[in-house]
Amino acid sequence: MKALVYTGPEELAYRDAPDPAADKTHPLIRIDSVGICGSDMHAYLGHDDRRPAPLILGHEGAGTVVGGPRDGQRVTINPLVTCGICRACKSGRDNLCTTRQIISMPPRQGAFAQYVAMPDRNLVAVPDDCPLEKAALAEPIAVSWHAIRLGLEAVPRDMTETALVIGGGAIGVAAALSLLAQGVTEVTLVDPNPLRRSYLGLEAGYAVAAPEDVEGRFFDITVDAVGFDATRATAAATTHPGGVILHIGLGGGHAGLDIRRMTLQEITFIGTYTYTARDFRDTCTAMFDGRLGPLDWTETRPLSEGARAFSDIRSGRIAAPKILLKPQ
Repeated sequence: MKALVYTGPEELAYRDAPDPAADKTHPLIRIDSVGICGSDMHAYLGHDDRRPAPLILGHEGAGTVVGGPRDGQRVTINPLVTCGICRACKSGRDNLCTTRQIISMPPRQGAFAQYVAMPDRNLVAVPDDCPLEKAALAEPIAVSWHAIRLGLEAVPRDMTETALVIGGGAIGVAAALSLLAQGVTEVTLVDPNPLRRSYLGLEAGYAVAAPEDVEGRFFDITVDAVGFDATRATAAATTHPGGVILHIGLGGGHAGLDIRRMTLQEITFIGTYTYTARDFRDTCTAMFDGRLGPLDWTETRPLSEGARAFSDIRSGRIAAPKILLKPQ
C-alpha cells in the first residue's frame, strides 16, 4: 500500500509500506479520509519522543471495511485501543487505561495510508447520508466532547451560561460546538490569527474574537485548546470565581496558571485526555443527528501531497481548522 511516512524532523515521504495485518478481531479498513492532528504536527517537528521515525502518523480516520462480516460497511475509527480489564476500563474511564495504545504511535502504525487494521470494537458505523469526510472528524470532536462533559459535571448548572474557548484549531472549534450542543448558550472563541478568525467568522452559533477582545471579561467555563504558558495565563485570568478551566492543549511549557487566584476564587482546573469509548459513540451520535452543525470547516488534499500540507500548516497559510488527506 501507499503511505505517508514520517522519516525525521520536518520530513515526510509518500512511499510503499507493508499492508497491515488483519484478522478476525482486527478488520481491514480502506481509508477514505484522515485528518492532520496537532499531535501529528508535534511529531513532524521532532517534538514528540513517543513517535520516533520511521512511522506512519495519523489517527483521525474514516473509511470502508474490506472483508469479513462487516465487509463494505462505512465506519469511523476510534483510534484508542484499551485492554478492557484494568481498573480504569472497568470504571468507564478507559481513556486512562494503563496499557492504552493509539494508532500513529508504536507499536501501532497510523492512518496516513491506504489501509489500517483496527479492533472491531473500535469501529462505529456511519449512516449513508453522512460523508466520510465528516465522519473523520469524530476523533478530534470526541476529544472536546469529553472535556466539555467533564466541565459541565464539575460546576453548578447556574454557572454554565458563558464559555471561552482559547484556540481556533479543530479542537477549539469542536469545543465551541460541543459547548453549544451540551447546553451552554453564550460561547466565545478567540484566536490570534486574523486569517483563521475571518474563516471562523462564517460559522454560526458562537462569537469569534481576538485575544485582546476578551481582556477584562469573565466566563463560567474556559477551555484552553492550545496549552501554552500564555494561554494558561489567559484561562486563569478570565474564569469566573467558582468556574472551571478545561485544559486540553499540549502546546508546551509549565507556567501560566495563577494558583493564588484559582485557590482564593475556588476555580477548578481539569486536565483532559482523549475520550472514553462512550464519549466517542456519543460524539458520533451528535454528529449524525446534526447537533454539531454542518462540520464544513475542513480542506481536503490528496495523501500524496501530505508533505506540502504539513508545511502549509507550519507556516500558518491554512485558514481551515482541519486538513483532511485522501489516500484513495
